[in-house]
Order: sequence, then structure tokens, then C-alpha cells
Amino acid sequence: MEFGWPWRHWERTDSTNVRLRELAAAGAPGGTVVTAGEQTAGRGRQGRSWTAPAGGALLCSALLRPFDERHELLPLAVPLAVCEAAEELEPSVRCAVKWPNDVLVDGRKLAGVLIEARPQDGWAVIGVGLNLAIEPGELPPELRDRATSLHTAAGAPPPADRRACVAAAARALSRRLGRWCAAGREEILAAWRERDALRGREVAWSDGSGVADGVDDRGRLVVVAPDGRRLVVGAGEVHLTRA
Repeated sequence: MEFGWPWRHWERTDSTNVRLRELAAAGAPGGTVVTAGEQTAGRGRQGRSWTAPAGGALLCSALLRPFDERHELLPLAVPLAVCEAAEELEPSVRCAVKWPNDVLVDGRKLAGVLIEARPQDGWAVIGVGLNLAIEPGELPPELRDRATSLHTAAGAPPPADRRACVAAAARALSRRLGRWCAAGREEILAAWRERDALRGREVAWSDGSGVADGVDDRGRLVVVAPDGRRLVVGAGEVHLTRA
């Protein structure tokens, strides 16, 4: 399917996912995209806030409708679309994916994904926050050594027109979402495994720790425990273990 039309933009809103959920409930067609210049209550996974200075990031939500069993690997497909959109905008950048939903450049977070699905209603809202033109000093102090933006990662000067930069990013992401939401299981898994930032790294989560060994055919994280057992981890919180 194609994304990007209808396209609704708010200069300032609480959350693009909230706005698009309202539109979806009112019957908005698949492919609808909502963007915002600034969010006052942007969210990441597990209720975390997502902060970005006005005009510094692509704050975007896209409506996938129909949403059904064909989209079981949507949580893997969407970060791949974000990777390709970012690399289209800055060809010198190479993105990686950190299970379950982060996009990294040189080990720093460039983008995050939040998918809110309503299978009973046949739709899913795909939320993406992609840092585009944010100076390191504009990031909260606790994120400055863990996050980056596209122009910083590329070593490029800030764009003269942030609004045009955000619009270009929205168009690029819409194109890539259309491709990856229609991709087959094997293509998604192969592309994810090529970009996997966790494989071979020590990870820890609430119930244990081990060495990440890729994803299984359902998109779940596989971890080799210290005793050699291969464990499958669902979409909980996983952290890299610091040396």
C-alpha cells in the first residue's frame, strides 16, 4: 500500500499517535499520515516520553489498514523502513537496528518506533520519531551520550530550512513504509539480520542475561544463556550489558 495521503500536519500537538488513533476510529483510510512540528506528550515504548526540539525531528504516525496476520513482523519491518529513509536522506550514514524497535547510528539512538495495533478493528498506528537536525546541546543531558541526529551523524551542517527537511523525511519514510509493510517474511528477516546491532553482544533483561544471537522466525530475540541454553525473549525491555 501507499502511505502519505491524506497527510495531516499539526504545528504542535500532544502526540501524533493520539491524533491518528482518533482519525482511525473515525474511519480514516489506510495510508493516512499525521506529522507534527512539536509534541507535548510524545511517547516511546513502555510509557517513556519522547522529546525533541520544535522542528528538529520527524514526528510521524502512519495508518496501516487493513492490518492482519500478514503483518506479524511489522515491528521488524518498520525500523527497516526508517533505516532506509535515513540513508536516503544522508547516504553517508549506515543505520543498524536494536531489537525491538530502535534505529542506531554508531551505537547511538537515531530513531524509535511505537506501534499501537487494533487487530479487532483491522488497523495499526505506526509511530516514528526520527532525529533530523538536533544539536547535541539541545538533547536532554541524560541523552547526550546515547542519542544522535541525522545531520550530526553525517557530520553535516544543520539545514537552513528545518521545515523542508522534515517534509522531505516524511516523504522518504512514507515511500519506505509502503515497501516494507508489503514485504514478505523472509525478506524482512534477512534484512533485519544484516542490520542487527545486538547479535553477539551481552544483553540483560528483567529475568536474566546472555549473549544475543539474532531473532527467530517470529521476530523474537534469541539469547544464549551462560549455561548454553538458547532462550527466546518477547518484546520486553532488553539492555546492553556494559563491560
